[in-house]
Amino acid sequence: MGAYAPLDRLNMASSRARCATMAPADTRRHDRLVQEDSGMTNHLLIHADWATRPKGRWMCAAEIRGGAILAEAPEPVGDLGTFWHRVLNRADAGSAVTVGFDFPIGVPVAWAANAGVADFPALLPRLGEAEWERFYHPAEHPEEIRPTRPFYPMRPGGTKQQHLFDGLGVEGRNDLLRRCERPTPYRGPASPLFWTLGGQQVGKAAIAGWKGVIVPALQSPMDVRLWPFHGSLDELTAPDTVTLAETYPADVAVQLGFDPPGRGWSKRNQDDRRRIGAGLLDWARGRGVELRPALVDRLRAGFGDRKDGEDPFDAALGLFGMLEVVLGHRAEGAPDDPAVRSVEGWILGLEAH
Repeated sequence: MGAYAPLDRLNMASSRARCATMAPADTRRHDRLVQEDSGMTNHLLIHADWATRPKGRWMCAAEIRGGAILAEAPEPVGDLGTFWHRVLNRADAGSAVTVGFDFPIGVPVAWAANAGVADFPALLPRLGEAEWERFYHPAEHPEEIRPTRPFYPMRPGGTKQQHLFDGLGVEGRNDLLRRCERPTPYRGPASPLFWTLGGQQVGKAAIAGWKGVIVPALQSPMDVRLWPFHGSLDELTAPDTVTLAETYPADVAVQLGFDPPGRGWSKRNQDDRRRIGAGLLDWARGRGVELRPALVDRLRAGFGDRKDGEDPFDAALGLFGMLEVVLGHRAEGAPDDPAVRSVEGWILGLEAH
């Protein structure tokens, strides 16, 4: 790791010293970001589209400097062991860093109550240790399921979601959905966090994300904040800090004015990605976001003819959704709900219903 900047480049002491110069939390983000002020905070934003398979993980970055916004082309997430070093190497000294991840960051309140968990960020560093030693190991048999080992099953074959409900002491599927995962006017419910089978499951991605990037960040010398647990983006975004947030690109498509994926278009279809890409180019022009030529080319080409072109497409789409919020054009969305702010978390930009 000699080629990488040390993790303590973003440290708590310097961020606290700089926080005193930040604008108050009720100042509009857009006004603050475009202000031509030599003392303003530069901001690095990264969106990581996640997958269980490492080859399916892509990220897309944008930098805000002195009111100018420049977005880069997507690139593979790469080795998780060097992920944070590479992120910090991209950030200017004194920058705020916000990273969005397309996997759950939070747990359902019903499971938290049964497990005696009142603070999700405080739980994360404990996972894999002591009574939580088997947390990241999906149960092989129904009798192994318990609050401290909630993921199931290890493999297909004779498994039912009812086994999960019984083992975790809940009545049914809805009890294992977070509020942000419940149906909206444009999408159905998510798959329960702790279920690990099928194309819609998110359990394995959450395991990889929590173990591979979230917990290492929290255990590093960086000044790391989890949105919305530790506050609003206005409150968390400060020099020399790293803010982590949950994203969902399918929601972003609707937020930016497109039909939901699956209703008239598919992220797996190159022509559809090309059509949506043209709309994203219009969005960038309207928001004053400059795109690198390589990103423009990929949007115009629909991210190539491979079916897995949807992964870099989602990385870019999620980044544009983050910019829409950070620039003040869309509300963060997290409701003033104690369960959301303590254990469940929220999807950035999702309107609460």
